[in-house]
Amino acid sequence: MDPLGIILALVGLIVGAIIGVIGLTQYQNSQGRSRRLLAEAEAKTIIDQGSLEAEQTLRKAEEKAKVTIDEANELALRRRRELDKEDERLQKRREDVDNRMSRAEQRDQNLNKRQSVLDRQRQELQKAQEERAAELQRIAQLTIEEARAELIKLAEQDARNDMARVTRQIEAEAREEADTRAREVISLAVQRLASEHVSEISVSVVPLPSDEMKGRIIGRSGRNIRSFELATGVDVVVDDTPEAITISSFDPVRREVAKRAMAKLVVDGRIHPARIEKLVEDAKAEVELSIRQEGEAAAYQAGIAGLHPEIIKLLGRLKFRYSYGQNMHGHAIETAHIAGMIAAELGADVNIAKAGGLLHDLGKAIDHEVEGTHALIGAEFCKRYGVNAKIVNCIAAHHHEVEQECVEAYIVEAADAISGARPGARRESLDAYVRRVRTLEEIANSFDGVEQSYALQAGREVRIIVRPDSMDDLGALQLSRDIAKKIEETMQYPGQIKVQVIRETRAIEYAR
Repeated sequence: MDPLGIILALVGLIVGAIIGVIGLTQYQNSQGRSRRLLAEAEAKTIIDQGSLEAEQTLRKAEEKAKVTIDEANELALRRRRELDKEDERLQKRREDVDNRMSRAEQRDQNLNKRQSVLDRQRQELQKAQEERAAELQRIAQLTIEEARAELIKLAEQDARNDMARVTRQIEAEAREEADTRAREVISLAVQRLASEHVSEISVSVVPLPSDEMKGRIIGRSGRNIRSFELATGVDVVVDDTPEAITISSFDPVRREVAKRAMAKLVVDGRIHPARIEKLVEDAKAEVELSIRQEGEAAAYQAGIAGLHPEIIKLLGRLKFRYSYGQNMHGHAIETAHIAGMIAAELGADVNIAKAGGLLHDLGKAIDHEVEGTHALIGAEFCKRYGVNAKIVNCIAAHHHEVEQECVEAYIVEAADAISGARPGARRESLDAYVRRVRTLEEIANSFDGVEQSYALQAGREVRIIVRPDSMDDLGALQLSRDIAKKIEETMQYPGQIKVQVIRETRAIEYAR
């Protein structure tokens, strides 16, 4: 081969190699730039995502802090309101104490005046006794001390015998006449009334299909049970009771809402905060509808028309209110029927008596929310919505907290007592029953002259045996009144308690 051609070939190879190296270098550089651009893009994406997550975390923290601040403000506002209510209650009590002191001072003044009259009469009696004693001494030739002793003994014996005889006669006549008329009226009213024995109780227990459901109700870290308590305002007690949980609340309507919502959750099986809120709202709507229907049903059964919707609503709330085991909704209807029948027998206004009987315990629906007794609360509520003044007086006076201004008020009081004291109307626990019977005997035994006392007829009668040598007939009569008065002042009981004092002398001898 020609040397020149060889050289040219070598030069070509060298040039080609150089060009290949240069191309390979450019290719590698372009690949590096691509990787760098990809890395920069990924880094930018990661940075943007981190910034977004940081903003979301910060937003959630701000929202949580806002909720915490709102809850704290709400708690502070609620406590401030409670303090305001407490101040009002203390102010009212202070005014009541001042009024009582004024009345006590007035009574003291009256007592002083009566004492002055008694002192003057005592002086006149003493003067007459001295004149009679002097006359007796002159006629019988007795000393002043002997004549005085004889005179006092005779006068005291005569006065006691006359007082006991007249008192027994007056009481017997009044009792005979009153019992005859009252027995006639009440027997007619009760005979016309057909009512069931009240055996329902306020149930706060929700049955569960199994104990595994308790864990689902509690939820992770207790979130489900906290959500339920927050939504309903009740306390949920999950204890060792098999296949059951307990719902506790002072508000019967709130407790009923919680019971229905919990029963729905157990049946549904999907237990989480969002589902809890949904079912609680549904239960509230159901209970509100039930309250309105029960109020309208009570007014219809009692035959009372034209009541304000708010009064109807409170009347329906009594369906979930109990007293000594007696349902207040049924008690109101029953009292209205009894009051209407008694008013018809006595010639009083039947409509006013029925309305007063139906609404007399209306305050018990909100007595846990408003300060005061249920009679005054119900009367004020009805007065606010334009109820007849006589009906308002029937409500306010059925526990003698105000004066009774019409005959229908007395009828409503009697009908309330009949409905609450009839057999089976109310129940009480064994401990309360034993305590009441024991208290009756202790009150009777605390008086002088009592030998033995026995509580009979489930605590509706107390029979007292006194020592005949330490008490006469007048003293036995006074003792029965004193014991009855002390029972009224110190005990709480439905109906009435009969106090019977027995004084007798027994002489026993054997013929041999």
